[in-house]
Parts: sequence; structure tokens; C-alpha cells
Amino acid sequence: MKKPVIGVIPLWDEKKDSIWMLPGYMQGLEEAGAAPVILPLTVSETVLKQTADVCGGFLFTGGHDVNPKLYGQEKTIHCQEICEERDRMEAYIFREAVLKQNKPALGICRGIQFFNVMLGGSLYQDIPAELPGAITHVKGPPYDVPAHAVRILPKSPLYELFGKERVEVNSYHHQGINRIAEGLEIMALADDGLAEAVYMPDHRYVWAVQWHPEFWLKDEFSKKIFASFVNNIK
Repeated sequence: MKKPVIGVIPLWDEKKDSIWMLPGYMQGLEEAGAAPVILPLTVSETVLKQTADVCGGFLFTGGHDVNPKLYGQEKTIHCQEICEERDRMEAYIFREAVLKQNKPALGICRGIQFFNVMLGGSLYQDIPAELPGAITHVKGPPYDVPAHAVRILPKSPLYELFGKERVEVNSYHHQGINRIAEGLEIMALADDGLAEAVYMPDHRYVWAVQWHPEFWLKDEFSKKIFASFVNNIK
């Protein structure tokens, strides 16, 4: 039986002028039964349209900050590097493949933020500066250990998957969801109220988490996230 092909959004290195990839994204998808492919960083609609047709689903990876212009704000001093080419590429794939073609998508870290922005929500450009009393969301290495707990909302798809109301997650992000977009529902919250997992109830499968399962592949819940995504493509 053929494995589902999943397009993985590339990471970008300005200093090396090169795309790159964290192996955990690819390994997590492979172990779940998929055939992941790293996509080119391009804004060519011809290339992206063919990509959208070939891939059965898409993994929106972590990385650069989302351009604040996409949610109607000016960039503050706390906002870090952006990649406009990646913003444009992801916007095309999200609109054409995910929304129009109803293809499954999983967002991780930047991915949850990008989904929210594409659907009309906004972000904290910097959690420590804009959310007083927030817990520490930027934890340094090692990344395969718990950073904080999240509360899984009852009756959410994530609760059905995990079977628990509270789990420990790793964490490495300074931005997060501020105003939640219409069309998204929260599945998990940090103790400071920050959205940690969301989904689109009216879509075949659009899930996103703020933490990093690709860094913690031995964790049973990380495995379940990748498996849930891949199983909805098969």
C-alpha cells in the first residue's frame, strides 16, 4: 500500500542562504506511516499548484515570526526575523490546498500562529512583553523534557486522542495566539491562558499545537499527534 505523501514546509537560514530541516519532523511523519517530502521555498504559483495537487497533506513547521502586517500590526522591537517569501508560500498552500481542496494540515509552533492569522486572528508579537504574568514559554535545550503543563479541554478531539485532561509539553516560542480566529476552536490551554492547541471543526483535519512534538519523539503524546495527522490522510 502506498504511503501518503506529506509536504513539509522548509525552514530558512538567512546566513547560509539555504533551506534546511529538523530531522524530527521527517522522522515523526515516517514513523507514523507517511512519506514526507521537503518542499522548495518558492512563491511560484505554478510550482505551488502542482505541489498542492501531489501532496495529500501538509505539515506547517516552526521557524520565523509571522509578519505582523498579516494581522494588521506594525512590527515592534520585540518581533524577530520574518521571511516574507515563506509567508506568501504558506498563505497560498493554506488557501488553495487546505481550505479549497480540504486537504489535512498539521501546524507546529509557528504553524498554530500562522493558521490563526490566515483565518483572521492576531498574535502576541512577544509574550513576555505583552502578556504580564505569563509562564515561561521559551525553554532552552534539552528540548525533549517537559517545560510546562497544558490543560486539554474536555470533549475536544485532542482529549479524545490523549484521554487525559492534563499533559506535560516542551516549549520554545516567544509568540502566541492573542485573538483567536473565527473558525478555530481551542483544544488546550497553558496555565496562563495561552492557547496551546487548536483545530478547525468544519474541516476534514486541521490541527495545530504550540509545543514541539518533533523534538520529543519518544513521548507517547508526540507519537499520537503525528499518527492522528497521518491516519487522516490514508
